Amino acid sequence: MDYQALKNLVKRGEGSNLEFKLKTNHPEKIIRGVVAFANTNGGIMLIGVGDDKKIPGLKYADEDEYLLVRAINKFCFPRISYTIDRVQLYDEREVLVIRVPRSPTRPHYIIPDPDNPDDKKAYVRVGDKSVQASREVREILKGEQADRDIRFNYGEKEHKLMQHLGEHNSITVDLFASIAGVSRRIASRTLVLLVLANVLEIHPSDVVDQYTPRAVQ
Repeated sequence: MDYQALKNLVKRGEGSNLEFKLKTNHPEKIIRGVVAFANTNGGIMLIGVGDDKKIPGLKYADEDEYLLVRAINKFCFPRISYTIDRVQLYDEREVLVIRVPRSPTRPHYIIPDPDNPDDKKAYVRVGDKSVQASREVREILKGEQADRDIRFNYGEKEHKLMQHLGEHNSITVDLFASIAGVSRRIASRTLVLLVLANVLEIHPSDVVDQYTPRAVQ
């Protein structure tokens, strides 16, 4: 990528596949975005670009790249495939371009303490933000990797679910559990199954996930 291509990319602004970071002084926020891209549809992280679309670049790109590579390799699990390139600016300043493809081994997690692997968090991309993935989103990411047919029984709780969606178009796990008179665990498992069966769509959020009927193609 040359400087002109970089400027054209920056003009697009941040979105589901593009994020700007001015510096690397908070590498945890950068690796959160890297994990979110890998868990969703891939994306590009530009380091040395501000939210205001100005491109000051990095004065010590070697050091910044070293810090990022170390953080990604140390805290992200499973290992994430990515590439890092540089765009030369002026006064020897540079922008780091991290390209992260959609991963075939999702979900990926950030594990802050390698000695405590159970303390892990996954992230997905929602608009221009990287949000923490709920348990349901993580189960869906796992299920999408499994090459198998999804089957489910259409019973009383599914009938109540579809009846509600016909009137309100969206539902949450807790609301479904209340309407159907089932435990949250059963409600969660049912909604995950229906997403994997392409009956429903999940809309992740940092507040509460919403489920809607899948649009007919």
